[in-house]
Amino acid sequence: MVLAGCSATELHGFLPGFEDGAPAATNQTENVAGLWVTSWVILLIVGVVTWGLMGWAVVMYRRRAGQTGLPVQLRYNMPIEILYTVIPLLLIMGMFFFTARAQADIETPWENPDVEITAIAKQWAWDFQYDGEAEDNSDAVWTMGVQADPDENGDIDRTKLPTLYLPVDKKVTIDLQSRDTIHSFWIIDFLYKKDMYIGKDNSWSFTPTRIGEYDGKCAELCGEYHSMMLFNVKVVSQDDYDAYLQTLRDEGNTGDITDAYDRLSNLPGTGASTGEEEGK
Repeated sequence: MVLAGCSATELHGFLPGFEDGAPAATNQTENVAGLWVTSWVILLIVGVVTWGLMGWAVVMYRRRAGQTGLPVQLRYNMPIEILYTVIPLLLIMGMFFFTARAQADIETPWENPDVEITAIAKQWAWDFQYDGEAEDNSDAVWTMGVQADPDENGDIDRTKLPTLYLPVDKKVTIDLQSRDTIHSFWIIDFLYKKDMYIGKDNSWSFTPTRIGEYDGKCAELCGEYHSMMLFNVKVVSQDDYDAYLQTLRDEGNTGDITDAYDRLSNLPGTGASTGEEEGK
């Protein structure tokens, strides 16, 4: 009866993105939420059993009236020791299996994504490049963002934040790069984040399934204004997505900007600075 009264928010472990019965934001969020809720249920059962056994031991082996000295001391109880070694081992192995399975499913990239976007992190904002089909990516379009600028009351005008547009129900691959230090790409309601390492470009493949606006931020401490490294995400229809890309073309925001304003002082494995490499 209690469970029947739960809303979608409670049934998904109070995770963001399921408020007011909203459907999943991507094809992966139900998987993440299910893993989260199942883990909590199992751990709660383990906790109740453990607390119950502790209470039973306290009551059954308490000092009775007339007793003096210490109770009988036992060095070990082999069956019990085997029990509390095997059961946690099975629990850990089970949780590892389901976690690894969910992670492998989420981390599997699309072979032929409908949309490929490069998200470039920098201190302390984001650049978004919507990659094209040309070999040199000359037909790509992009937008460069600036960090959040709170007013004297600490409020932030989110309309001025960098905004990532995604088409609904399309296979999206986001390639993640950094211009300077380690950052982390996190869209809160999508229930997943990916770190951005220097010298190793990560990617994330998923399908947005719900039109709407979402909050994004950097989830890795990256410097003084890390907390201001915010961005918006708008999941829109294909027509609205195409119209947005056309506005970027009309503004002249075309070409590949992945190396523009790159602050990395040395390219891995070459021993040459960025400027020297470009000079070659």
